[in-house]
Order: sequence, then structure tokens, then C-alpha cells
Amino acid sequence: MSEFAAKLIAWHADHGRHDLPWQHTQDPYRVWLSEIMLQQTQVDTVIPYYLRFLEHFPTVASLAAAPQDAVLALWAGLGYYARARNLHRAAQAVMNEHAGVFPQTAAALAELPGIGRSTAAAIASFCFGERAAILDGNVKRVLCRHFGIEGFPGERAVEQRLWALAESLLPDAGIAIYPQAQMDLGATICTRSKPRCLHCPVSETCVARRTGQEAALPMARPKKAVPQRSCGMLLIEAGGALLLEQRPAAGIWGGLYSLPEMAEGESAPQAALRRLGLALTGFQEQAGLRHSFSHFTLDITPWRVELAQLPAAAHDPALRWVSRDELATVGLPAPIRKLLER
Repeated sequence: MSEFAAKLIAWHADHGRHDLPWQHTQDPYRVWLSEIMLQQTQVDTVIPYYLRFLEHFPTVASLAAAPQDAVLALWAGLGYYARARNLHRAAQAVMNEHAGVFPQTAAALAELPGIGRSTAAAIASFCFGERAAILDGNVKRVLCRHFGIEGFPGERAVEQRLWALAESLLPDAGIAIYPQAQMDLGATICTRSKPRCLHCPVSETCVARRTGQEAALPMARPKKAVPQRSCGMLLIEAGGALLLEQRPAAGIWGGLYSLPEMAEGESAPQAALRRLGLALTGFQEQAGLRHSFSHFTLDITPWRVELAQLPAAAHDPALRWVSRDELATVGLPAPIRKLLER
């Protein structure tokens, strides 16, 4: 066993996290759910979503049988909604292609929708004892600092180097503990800012610590100008109900319900209302809302619309009239829910 792995495993016994709700289980469904939710999301944010999700879908069979709308409604607010769609698809694949039993190797798990190499390895090591390396954000940060790996970890060449290093450090024993120790070290000691190097079990051999590069490693993604986009949205209410439109599966907020959107370049809602087959008597621009995504910023201008009469039914299957009382059960993007609450 490498000295690095041995020290992390020993450190974890006394200083690692032992009370997270997805620990102390070898149920691959629960471990898989936690791993997907934790992608690019903090533990404190995930915990209430994880517990609520299991209340509604306690087994992979119950998740597979649920409508996608119900899954997205429980996911609303966590962001990166492709994770929820892939979670649903993977549950159906486990039921339909694996007779309801999760594959037990990292290679087979990685064939399921939305499960990448690191997530597959985590499930395989935690649940089935496979000797497999993981490489999530916390582990990348620990390895880059400790071994002085330069370059942005998202670049292919740097990531391949990190994978090779991670595999070379795998212990022969304690394989279910070692991945958790790496993640815990990154999450609690070797943090993105203000790392607690004095409490680190491997600080004596850390290159970043020795060379004063704690803040420089891992290297950041090369900066690019963040593009800004804008759109108008229609807040159409009639008879105590609000008109929502389900977004396409691909793209931002895929599969969630949102406010009907105006076409690019439209400065007032008349044309959008004609496309929806609605007649209006008046409209009023409301205060805008800015929302930042990982790759662009969106400025939303909402228009409150007064209808001439309540339509009998939405002519498009993507459209849906929802009462105010029903809004809590509908999968809405967090900024749209914020806009409606405001």
C-alpha cells in the first residue's frame, strides 16, 4: 500500500465524515443516487433533496415506474437537470435490462445513462469492493496539490495524467474506505479556498505546501468572456390558473415547466400570444430577473398578460394551466419559481 493511501485511511478513522445519510449502506441504489446528486453540488444542499427523494422513490423500481414530471419536480432547484433525466433513464435500464439488479462492476455500471467513470468506480468500490479509482472534483484538487500537477484538470492530457496517478495509488486493502477518505480530505481539509494544511495527514509530502502553491493548484479553467442572453416570458393568468409550458428535453431546464417564452428579438408579447392561440386585452412589463448559469447569464423580462377570456383548453400538449395551489408539485426551474413568488 502506498504511504499516501495508508495515511488517508488512518486519518479517516478519526477525522473523516461518518454521519452522512448515504453512508453505512451497500445499497447501490442509495449510493448511486447520492453520487449523482453530489456532482457539482455541495453536501449541505444535497442532503434534504436526497432524503425527500427517497421518501417518494425508496427503490429503483419505484423511480423507474414514476413519470418523468414527478422526478423533475423533486429535482427542481438542484440544477443540471440532465442528471435527473438520466437518473430516471438509468433506473428504467436497471429494471428492463438487468432485472432490477444493479451491475456489480465499474465497467458495466458506466454503461448506464448518466454514470461516468468516476461515479461507476465509486459505486463499485463502496458497494461491491472493486478496486477502482475515483476522480471527482475533491480528489482532483487533492492530487493536483499533493503531487504538484499543473494545468487545468479538465484538459484531456491533465485528466489522463490524474487518472493514471489515481490508479497507481490504489491500496490492496481498505478499498471501500480509501475513496471516501480522499473525498473527505478534499471536502473538509484540502478545500478550494483556505485549505487547512496544518490538519492534513499528508502535508509533509505535499508539493503545493512545500512550494507555496496552495492557492494556485489546481489551475483554473482558462477564462473566457461569459456571454449574456435575454428573453421575454409571459405571465399569463386566467381564472386563478397560470399557463406553463414544458421545455424540450434538450437544453437548459430540459423537461421542466416554465413560463411561455417570447422569440428572440420580440419586444412585446403580441406575436407570442398569437402563436399560443390566445387573444389579449392588455399587457404590462414587470421587473426583470437575472440568472447566472455556468456558461452564460440570462436576463428575463416577464410580461403580465390580461386575457380577453379563459381558453377552454391549451391547444398544444406542452402547455398546461396550473392553479396556484398546484405550483408546489410542478417541476419549475428555481429562477422561475423565484419570479412567480416575487
